[in-house]
Amino acid sequence: MTSVLAAGDHFVHPEVFVDALRRATTRELRFDTLKLPWPVEPFGPVGNVQEASGTEQRLLDALGDNEIVATQMAPFTGDVLSAAENLKFVGVCRGGPVNVDLQAATDNGVIVSYAPGRNAAAAAEFAVGLMLAALRRIPGSDAELKDGNWRGDYYAYENGGIELEGSTAGLVGYGAIGRIVARVLRAFGANVLVADPFVNSAEVAGEGVELVELEELLRRSSVVSLHARLTPETRNLLNADNLKLLPEGAVLVNSARGGLLDYAPLPDLLRTGKLGALAVDVYDIEPPPRDWPLFDAPNVITTPHLAGATRQTAHRAAEIVAGEVARFLDGQRPRFVANPDVLAKFGDLRP
Repeated sequence: MTSVLAAGDHFVHPEVFVDALRRATTRELRFDTLKLPWPVEPFGPVGNVQEASGTEQRLLDALGDNEIVATQMAPFTGDVLSAAENLKFVGVCRGGPVNVDLQAATDNGVIVSYAPGRNAAAAAEFAVGLMLAALRRIPGSDAELKDGNWRGDYYAYENGGIELEGSTAGLVGYGAIGRIVARVLRAFGANVLVADPFVNSAEVAGEGVELVELEELLRRSSVVSLHARLTPETRNLLNADNLKLLPEGAVLVNSARGGLLDYAPLPDLLRTGKLGALAVDVYDIEPPPRDWPLFDAPNVITTPHLAGATRQTAHRAAEIVAGEVARFLDGQRPRFVANPDVLAKFGDLRP
């Protein structure tokens, strides 16, 4: 009988993993469970991995002799992987397994899989929601009305909002989330520009978007939304040098990763009107400190990293991992292997 640790949290509960795994395979499995504190407690670096929850010792105590782990946030550091002698497979239900030391996993013969697209619909809908909220002053006018202020002056021409229909929207990144956002924006009647060095014109042919370089996208877009992955190359992708290319009064949305955007120049850009509004769900420091400069800047909408927070996302993420586990148990190669070099150690896995 194969033993599995369902290392869930307060979003993807351990029981959600267990139910998904039981549906995915007819093999007899023995389950242990662990419930990590995220998101009640923020994630952060643990040992030598990023964006993890809990402690190495708590994970090791729960891991025991389990061969397979399904998780979202468990900290699979180098020390944990070196100590986990029976471990063969870690399924991470995230777009990237940043909570796993991939080199240590490979060195110790542990396959690591991940779950691309598990929150694409949720994140795309949230990004469009942030755009609409910023373009039409929805949160600010709501707060003012509840405070007793009827802002009729918002109907004055100079204070009027911007429609998506007929506007040019720029998407920085055109993966699973960006593609859904583009489809929704086109339904609103927006012209959609895309900047993504990993996409070519043939891939977007017939999708109704225009592929351009980042600088051109910034110059032409009245609303810009970030959807790229955070890598060393994309850190501070938007910064003081290229943000000045935006048209006067442009709206900027970041619901992807805080590190994609240099937040330092934004307060001045908002106060001068160069930026008409900013809507962010992710931050350079999470959670941002109480004295974060953007809290005092005008026309800023903030939410606490909620873009992927839907019940459907939790179940979809667990189902993707369960499918990967089922393939592994059947001797098949999982679809989303983060460390493919380790597969050489599993010669019975079929391609």
